[in-house]
Amino acid sequence: MSEKILITGSSGFIGRNVLRQLLQKKYEITALIRPCTTAARIAEFTVDVKFVEIDLANILKLKTFMEANTFDTIIHIGALRGGRKCSKANYFDTNVNATEQLVLNAQQHNSKFIFCSSVGVFGAIPLELPANNSTKKQPDNYYHFTKIRAESIIQKHVMYGLKAAIIRPAITYGIGDFGFPYTLIKLIDKKLLYFPDSDVRIHLTDVELLSQAFLKLTESDFTPGVQYNVADKEPVELHELANFISKELRGQSYPVKKNIDMKYFRRGEKISRFFKNELWTARFELISRSWYYDTIDAYNDLLIKPIKTIPNFKIVTDWYKQPKTKK
Repeated sequence: MSEKILITGSSGFIGRNVLRQLLQKKYEITALIRPCTTAARIAEFTVDVKFVEIDLANILKLKTFMEANTFDTIIHIGALRGGRKCSKANYFDTNVNATEQLVLNAQQHNSKFIFCSSVGVFGAIPLELPANNSTKKQPDNYYHFTKIRAESIIQKHVMYGLKAAIIRPAITYGIGDFGFPYTLIKLIDKKLLYFPDSDVRIHLTDVELLSQAFLKLTESDFTPGVQYNVADKEPVELHELANFISKELRGQSYPVKKNIDMKYFRRGEKISRFFKNELWTARFELISRSWYYDTIDAYNDLLIKPIKTIPNFKIVTDWYKQPKTKK
């Protein structure tokens, strides 16, 4: 009899890639999706996966479903991400209360629980570099706050027997994602990316690498409560990455004249915070401050294959150059 797995977030960028890995192992998979999910987002999986329409913010419906079902492993990836225009109540239900319902089910039935958190629990810019499992957490926006709360719920239940593991990916990149890496390419393509007058190192995560980490945990007997920061083997210097992207797009390095005084980035951050615009605050921070993480435990324990952002980032620049539409 095949192992039964419940996965959330399967219509999102990370979830789709994790689901592809799981399907190679012939698990019996149930996936929770929002009722408004378009058919195109899940079309490739409809033959092999049982989809159940439940919004994670609908705690009563989620609780009713979980009380009627048991799984060997629960992989919880679904969440409301930063920058979305949702109420705090909706964020909290989706990212915290829904997590608790899944945790309670896993603990009751002795299931493995694998949670997709975020390096954002250390804040957009960590207080120490590289950030590690001992680094102080920073609830510097509401999304990060909810991830911190969700992690605390999981660790509390670990003390009472929950078999849980936490994966914290850095910003991911890969084919099909229109997030920060795609925006970075677009800015470089249009020659609109400006650098601060100091070195900035950033740490990205190939989504295939991240998917392998989830698969390894699904297959392994891990220590309950373990936490893994997952990213490419090493951070990259932002200028170096910009040059690589520019050469892939135009065959030449990015103009060096794009350096400006750091004070203008700090001013942009202050204005964004004043208007409570978390998305723009993050954009100013991510290209003007360094952010990277200690990933040694993930590589040593999970035996995932090391990836170097350069030249691996070519998969995204090649995809960027192709005609596409957002689903």
